[in-house]
Amino acid sequence: MPTRIGLLGGTFDPVHNGHLSIANSFLKSGQIDQLWVLLTPDPPHKTGIKRTAFELRLEMLIAAFIGMDKARVMTIENELPRPSYTYRTISYLKRLYPEKEYYLCIGGDSLAKFHTWKEYENILAEVNLLVANRPGEPITDVHSSILKKSFLVEHHLIPDSSSEVKQRVKNGKSISAFVPTQVEKIILNKGLYI
Repeated sequence: MPTRIGLLGGTFDPVHNGHLSIANSFLKSGQIDQLWVLLTPDPPHKTGIKRTAFELRLEMLIAAFIGMDKARVMTIENELPRPSYTYRTISYLKRLYPEKEYYLCIGGDSLAKFHTWKEYENILAEVNLLVANRPGEPITDVHSSILKKSFLVEHHLIPDSSSEVKQRVKNGKSISAFVPTQVEKIILNKGLYI
């Protein structure tokens, strides 16, 4: 049986406890054997936004996931053409590791917009979707071709956001309840988000 890999992508600017919580939900789902956390250098849907340097985001991401068994931080999107489209990443991974089975890990909010993703039909032809969904929250307005390839994972949302973390830093407020300790140290030591 092939190793089942979950792919969780993001800019992680910065990584926060909500990211770790959703990663845990994917790993506990029983659908995947490993979670590959893909740091995106240049997401197409976030153009014109000033981002923290890739290397600093990577340092924070590694610090955040260091204790999480079966999770691996990957930088392969940094080697691919920009902007970072998911279909390119999946195609690259399938060429590199054809023996593995892939699941694209997304939130319920992304599922509703999945039909707008570039080459979404090609993505569905290559992978299944692993969707973190709040218990009891119905999935509506999603095309049946997308739902057929979707596996729902129960997830209790932690409403942390990267923009909230940045705002708190800017306002001189504590972020210790929002990010792992090691990530907080990096942010404060390097003077990020001030």
